[in-house]
Amino acid sequence: MHPNPVFHTHSAAHNIAFARERAFGVLAVSGAEAPWLAHIPFLLDEAGAVLELHLLRSNPIARALAEGPLPARVAVSGPDSYVSPDWYGIDDQVPTWNYVAVHLTGRLELRPQQELRDLLDRQSALFEERLLPKEPWLTSKMSEGVMDRMMRAIVPCRMQVTAIDGTWKLNQNKPDAVRLQAADHVAAFGQGADLAVLAALMRGANGHGT
Repeated sequence: MHPNPVFHTHSAAHNIAFARERAFGVLAVSGAEAPWLAHIPFLLDEAGAVLELHLLRSNPIARALAEGPLPARVAVSGPDSYVSPDWYGIDDQVPTWNYVAVHLTGRLELRPQQELRDLLDRQSALFEERLLPKEPWLTSKMSEGVMDRMMRAIVPCRMQVTAIDGTWKLNQNKPDAVRLQAADHVAAFGQGADLAVLAALMRGANGHGT
């Protein structure tokens, strides 16, 4: 998380809504030599209190969880781009990178295996609904016995979320005209991901979160 408080003015509800919509992030748990990381789709409840996911049984995080719950954090990334100092149109600026990221911190635990099928059904339903009017894919479409065999390789997990923080670094610390000019250049020449989305967020940023 960026330390400047001007980039942390969005409400908890706004950060939760972003994480729920994105529904994909990087899970981090402390390992013996370095953090263990896993790239995961997840479900987050409306209150932002419970995050559900699944892991391969062979994942080091899953193996560590077999000994008991662990502190964990999920980093959810949004659009990002390099910003050239020349794009501001004012002197004495330096390069930077604008981005959106939300971190969810809590305690991760394994859940009973019998909860896995329901978790997978709810996860696929979330993403399949976004593909309508395509007929949603269902686990029931799998051949008999195949789904059960595949599920033996993964385990359900749940994180009780104790803290949520978001960085919305959108040049809120610049004058409006400068920020809007930089947004136009990000849209046209940016280097990163989802440049049009980031530019739109920059145009709407004024230092006050919602």
